[in-house]
Amino acid sequence: MTAVARETTVQMLRRRFRSPAAWGETADLFAVLAAASLPWSTSLTAIFNAAFLVCMVPFPDIRAFLRSLTRPIAAAPIALFLLALVGTLWSDAPWGARLYAVGPTIKLLVLPVLLYHFQRSPRGSWIFIVILASCTLLSVMSWLVAIYPGLALRPYDPLQRGIFVKNYIDQSQEFTLCTVALAYPVMMLLSNKRYWLAGLLTVLGLNFLLNMVFVVVSRTALVTVPIMLGVFALLHLRWRSIAVISAALIVFAAVAWQASPQLRKTADTFSQDYRLYMQENVPTSIGERLEYWRHAARFFVQAPFVGHGTGSSQGLFERAAKEPSWVPGVRVFPNPHNQTLHVAIQWGFIGIGVLYAIWISHFLLFRGDGLATWIGLLVVVQNIFTSLFNSHLFDFHEGWMYVIGVGVAGGMVIRAQQAEAEAREAAS
Repeated sequence: MTAVARETTVQMLRRRFRSPAAWGETADLFAVLAAASLPWSTSLTAIFNAAFLVCMVPFPDIRAFLRSLTRPIAAAPIALFLLALVGTLWSDAPWGARLYAVGPTIKLLVLPVLLYHFQRSPRGSWIFIVILASCTLLSVMSWLVAIYPGLALRPYDPLQRGIFVKNYIDQSQEFTLCTVALAYPVMMLLSNKRYWLAGLLTVLGLNFLLNMVFVVVSRTALVTVPIMLGVFALLHLRWRSIAVISAALIVFAAVAWQASPQLRKTADTFSQDYRLYMQENVPTSIGERLEYWRHAARFFVQAPFVGHGTGSSQGLFERAAKEPSWVPGVRVFPNPHNQTLHVAIQWGFIGIGVLYAIWISHFLLFRGDGLATWIGLLVVVQNIFTSLFNSHLFDFHEGWMYVIGVGVAGGMVIRAQQAEAEAREAAS
């Protein structure tokens, strides 16, 4: 390379380094990479999200950003993090446990930044395309691992059949979201007579659905899929269409039930686990949840207003496990597998109020039509209902699904609202 070419390259790099637009494009790139890596790697997801935040630092519009933080959709997640931080002051847990319990709330601080960035960036749709492509590739690997278990990157476990990376709960969450999210664009494409693209998306949706039917699915997904489909039907279909599609789904469910031993086995564990726990005191998965919920309600009653403090759950359950009322064999777990109870134990009514402020403000954000609105609404609905059986807002994978989904979709919705308001103002 000649001296002139080197100088030109250096000047170009300097211009890009000083360009807010270039930093914005780089932030978009890292957001895309974080979304693409979410189904595959926890480490890469954390690294790319950290890089995204770094790219937001050099040229922010401080006044506009601070103004965006005053909206409930951004203020509520920040408030939960601050509550977790302040809650360390009245906890009796070791300081290591207190600070560790603050960790799951840190990701919520990224949500307001995503909202701010993607109300300015025109590339929000890239995130959803990349997530769909990444989950499609994961489904291909899931089919291959179901046939050739040796391909999996994790030790073989018959309960994790068809899992290439991570676990069947995370994979089911992703496939459920993709399956139901595709219903809206398919409907819009059919109404616009774009049959080939509608057919392609339908095949992708069926691929995810069939994988859950014949390979592996979590019980949480079995509960939430009908709820999410019901939300789609109520919002976007007429009653006649709902009746026809419901009949078709019933037929599909009956055929799938007969054709898939895996599906029957997963569904049968509901009644089997409950019976073993109630009648024989066997520590099953459902039995453990019932045990956690029973004791968590008691912990909440003991400190209903501000809770026991951040990180207190582990110690409370460890002490409860020594009591005669604890079912022998039930594992001690640091959270009760219910998001509301997990928050209530640590921060009482105050925490519950902040948690529900997050869900309600985000739910209200996604009113109206449009793909971004539909995806954002679906992410919120999925998180609310799956959090009945897990602490999914605090779990790494499902928590980041919520942060990325709501942050990107919310930013796109705000961007569209601003454009519409500007168009009305210009017309008037």
